Amino acid sequence: MKAVRLERVEKTYPDGTRAVRGLDLALEAGEFVVLLGPSGCGKTTTLRMIAGLELPSAGSIHLGAQDVTELRPSQRDVGFVFQFYALYPHMTVRENLAFPLEATGVARAEIERRVAEVARHLGLEELLAQRPRQLAGGDQQRVALGRAMIRRPAVWLMDEPLGTLDADLRLAMCEFLRARQLEERVTTVYVTHDQEEALRLADRVVVMSQGVILQAAPAAEVYDRPADLFVARFVGSPGMNFLAGEARGARVQCGPHGFELGRELPAGKVTLGIRPEALALDAASPLRGRIVVDEYLGSSRCLHVDTPLGRLVARVAPDAPGTRGEEVGLKLTPGELRAFDATSGRLLA
Repeated sequence: MKAVRLERVEKTYPDGTRAVRGLDLALEAGEFVVLLGPSGCGKTTTLRMIAGLELPSAGSIHLGAQDVTELRPSQRDVGFVFQFYALYPHMTVRENLAFPLEATGVARAEIERRVAEVARHLGLEELLAQRPRQLAGGDQQRVALGRAMIRRPAVWLMDEPLGTLDADLRLAMCEFLRARQLEERVTTVYVTHDQEEALRLADRVVVMSQGVILQAAPAAEVYDRPADLFVARFVGSPGMNFLAGEARGARVQCGPHGFELGRELPAGKVTLGIRPEALALDAASPLRGRIVVDEYLGSSRCLHVDTPLGRLVARVAPDAPGTRGEEVGLKLTPGELRAFDATSGRLLA
């Protein structure tokens, strides 16, 4: 039995906006699924419908064996945390953490034990006597996370929970969230527009655009074999490079340059895609261009190269040759090439 199941779920607002369009999604028990996409793609609306904060216009939502489509949030065994903290301002941190347990009749000794445990994991031990207005934004978000996670519901729902945190704290909280989720095995739906965060956290990434799911797969598959051009462009920093070409058997001709794919394609126009790290500098390569931007990223550099086939971005070692204004040769690794249908944008090979 699936822990969460959405069947043909739709959400249309009174002004006619279709936020979610016929969405089908099922989560295994203990799975960590990330809904990923740009603003307005429907991911937060989907999360709010699972929580019961929005009612679907059509379709059904199931938690375990129960159809919860028409149930209020309080009748669903979920814990949720949003980007904006929604803490009780008159309560201390300790009281905010304890409130979900008190509301469900957990024994006082168990409440104290769980509050102490969560406070220790989240680094809140020195803040337990303070009220939300006395806390910095990052501390408030940690309290909100702790309050959602302390109750151990059937499903955790998280909407951009780390969006307001500084980079170092954000990374630490990613590690904590994942470790805690693996320990508790609580089914989790997590919303973000940050593709690096999605790849770091997810068992499965669900990429959405304009209210529909474009791809739902393990993070490595989404990155290595994106289902279409949108996913290829959106996932990755920077995204995939694209070249317009013509498929001829196992070869794609892009202007004067031909590239072997190693597998047959239907004849016709295609778009070749290649990740920046699969582009290598090669002085002997006939594909040449001039570096127009040289980005130093610490562990690597991104070279933006203007070529006859368009601008290509290569991720290279920090000590690789070449600098802005120089001409370089670029070699495309055949096994890393992906071919997309030029009309539909869907992955071919």
